[in-house]
Amino acid sequence: MSKQISKIYHAAIYVRLSKEDGDVSTSAKAESNSISNQKDFIRNFLADKKDIRIVKEYVDDGYSGSNFDRPSFQTMMEDIKRGVIDCVVVKDLSRFGREYIDSGRYIERLFPALGVRFIAINDNYDSVTGKSQGDEIIIPFKNLINDAYCRDISIKIRSHLDVKRKNGEYIGAFVPYGYEKSDDDKHKLVIDIYAAGIVKEIFRLKLHGMSQDAIATQLNNEGVLAPMEYKQSTGSGYQTGFLQNEKSVWSSVTVRRILENEIYIGNLVQGKRTTPNHKVKQEVVKPESDWIRIEKNHEPIISDRDFEIVQRLLGMDTRISPDSDMVYNLSGIAVCADCGSPMTRKITTAGDKKYAYYICSNHKLTKQCSQHSISVSLLEDTVLEMLKLHIKNVMNLEEILDYIGTIPFQQLDVKSLEARKQKKLEEVEKCKRLKTSLYEDMKDGILTKEEYLELHEAYLKKAKEGEEIIRQIERDIALIFEEKDDKHLWMNYFTEYKDIKELTRDVVVKLISEVRVSENKEIEIVFDFDDCYKKLLESVEKLGYQVDKEPGGQLNISRREAV
Repeated sequence: MSKQISKIYHAAIYVRLSKEDGDVSTSAKAESNSISNQKDFIRNFLADKKDIRIVKEYVDDGYSGSNFDRPSFQTMMEDIKRGVIDCVVVKDLSRFGREYIDSGRYIERLFPALGVRFIAINDNYDSVTGKSQGDEIIIPFKNLINDAYCRDISIKIRSHLDVKRKNGEYIGAFVPYGYEKSDDDKHKLVIDIYAAGIVKEIFRLKLHGMSQDAIATQLNNEGVLAPMEYKQSTGSGYQTGFLQNEKSVWSSVTVRRILENEIYIGNLVQGKRTTPNHKVKQEVVKPESDWIRIEKNHEPIISDRDFEIVQRLLGMDTRISPDSDMVYNLSGIAVCADCGSPMTRKITTAGDKKYAYYICSNHKLTKQCSQHSISVSLLEDTVLEMLKLHIKNVMNLEEILDYIGTIPFQQLDVKSLEARKQKKLEEVEKCKRLKTSLYEDMKDGILTKEEYLELHEAYLKKAKEGEEIIRQIERDIALIFEEKDDKHLWMNYFTEYKDIKELTRDVVVKLISEVRVSENKEIEIVFDFDDCYKKLLESVEKLGYQVDKEPGGQLNISRREAV
């Protein structure tokens, strides 16, 4: 007479696999833990179990066991609550989960409360047979081991990824717009010619005075695909959380992200975000000091110079002309010479004529400064003439530099550094002498032991700091002799515009840092590389040349007569 089966269980086969938590660290283990092998293993086990019927199989492929926020697992739990499933079978406890607390909560509390039978085959655990005294200890212990294993793997993976980042390997799933992954090395960035052309155009438009919003509008009007649409058109499965409409379009935010991204000058910055640990998946932003930045890691799309200028422009409060997409030529550049506030452009009408002029924005808002009123035409004409003169002076200096050669200038720099080094050597020697004499002062009772130790430490620290400065000076001297002829590259930025005929936004932002307007309409211009210009003038004079400034501001450089 056959044995009567008292209860039929409706079983769920649950399988899980994840590369991230180390489930497939070896090929043998990969084969053993593969989804198909887990299923076959469980089916074979249940083949002769008359009281268990397989209802459904639930698969979480590619999900970590460090938490239970897995789609198929959650579906299985819903089916359990609806009464479809009352038995869960897994290959072993690690396939169920690697999180100690939550694994215990499901096995010890939730499943019993819901009347669910739980079977972990390789761990010889079946909740329907009753818990032995060993199970009370072994099951929680195994869950704890699985949890510790997951944590250890997480730490190793994080460390491995940091090594890759420090080696300049790109580890992101999707590359920034303008680049693509190399066919030879997926961790290397190479230029995407089409997208890089769009990036260059965005920077060019910004340098010529267009706002981010105007740039975005122009790109949309020209039918240029936004970054997400472009990546998807090339076969990428790229998705973003910033998408607000059914179709992605260019926006001022998208344009600004591109303008601010130093990836385009060849710098690779990774590791900006992280998760607190392997259990918490909510990302947090790391302090900038902890980011991993590798400079000149790949081929740039934008020059350092243009990128630097654009960053400066993005920090300015610039206004757009009401009837134009362009920024005014001197917006953000012209400032009040007395209070430092930006000059505001205004239009006034007299009869049939309109007059444009600048006034101090502080006066306009608070009346705490005078007007500093000056017509736009007078200001721009004056700036243009002063710029032309400065370019001419730079060209004169360039001719002198070509005539003299670079070696005398190198010798001047080395001589200055050698003087600093000698002074620092004397300071270090003095510290060492004073440090040596401290012991005698303590023996003679002039200093207490505490005073001796304090002063000894202070002199020691000062000597070490001095020695480090000396080493840095020696490195600087070595670099001077290794330098190529690009030390005075800044001069090319000015001589490029030697034939300038009109003032444009592009010229202003590339050559001028600030235009200061005084109440009596006197204008002072701070040119870019002003410190380099002044230093070069000093060096020319030290090499025996007479530098005179004529009434109009033009430099007259001549060889000084020997006395």
